Amino acid sequence: MNYLITIIGPTAIGKTALSIELANHFGCDIISCDSRQFFKEMYIGTAVPSLEELAKAKHHFIQNKSVFESYTAGHFENEAIAKLDELFNENPIQILVGGSGLYLDAVLKGFDVFPEIKSHIRIEVQSNYDTKGMLYLQEKFKNLDPDYFELILKTNPQTLQNPQRMMRFVEVCLETRMPYSSFLNKEKKTRNFKSIIIGLEAERAIIYQRINDRVEAMMQNGLLTEVKNLNKYRDLNALQTVGYTELFQFLDGKTSLEIAVEEIKKNTRRFSKRQLTWFKRLENVTWFDYLTDFKLILKEINSKINLDSQ
Repeated sequence: MNYLITIIGPTAIGKTALSIELANHFGCDIISCDSRQFFKEMYIGTAVPSLEELAKAKHHFIQNKSVFESYTAGHFENEAIAKLDELFNENPIQILVGGSGLYLDAVLKGFDVFPEIKSHIRIEVQSNYDTKGMLYLQEKFKNLDPDYFELILKTNPQTLQNPQRMMRFVEVCLETRMPYSSFLNKEKKTRNFKSIIIGLEAERAIIYQRINDRVEAMMQNGLLTEVKNLNKYRDLNALQTVGYTELFQFLDGKTSLEIAVEEIKKNTRRFSKRQLTWFKRLENVTWFDYLTDFKLILKEINSKINLDSQ
């Protein structure tokens, strides 16, 4: 039996440190499913593990892509599963860690199967988006699949600002004359591993303070310079994210640096709330306070492995 020890939790909670401890204990690798950390041009603002941390355990899918590449959760599913198949040949225990719920689901569950979209529908949706903008996509999708629209609004509202994702939603609805959500969770993909999911949590005030401290550290470590260097590429999808968009506003003279930094903190706190909403819907998660002794977490993991072997 192969086991994928999966570490989840809100941003800045300590997932990286725990994953490295576990990787060292089991002598295995770490698969990162933090979608912001895939891009090599984005280092400071994505809280990529430090060189010291990377040296302590072998990581995969850290800064392995460029912001100029088109990379989706579907691409990640294929590549991550292929890498895990390879790693499980060396060690039946591997680690998955990250805060991107969609990419986590890609590995643990796989994506659903959707119908092919006829070209005239793609052209129609693209043309309407070109002339009417995001508002057209949002209103169209809200009318065609109101329940799923509301779920996204609560759990991952940034998706509603992503034209590629929104066009896909509308295309499927128009092609099939059915809600996009009706195609979700229809076919379960088989995996050659069992996932042991460990969640880290803390009181909200603690999470928020850790986020604030991390943002301050990012600024001290040169986040503004990093954003300046990426300013001319700001329209790329990878850069439409917290920590970058707020500083683009500062560079445009639309806000002060102080306000921009406070906006990063505020938007990161909001992001952490959405992460927890996403993760709390997962089944079979064992939650621990972020200060829990490593030995207790290890004991829980070993108990699940030993239970299967009995």
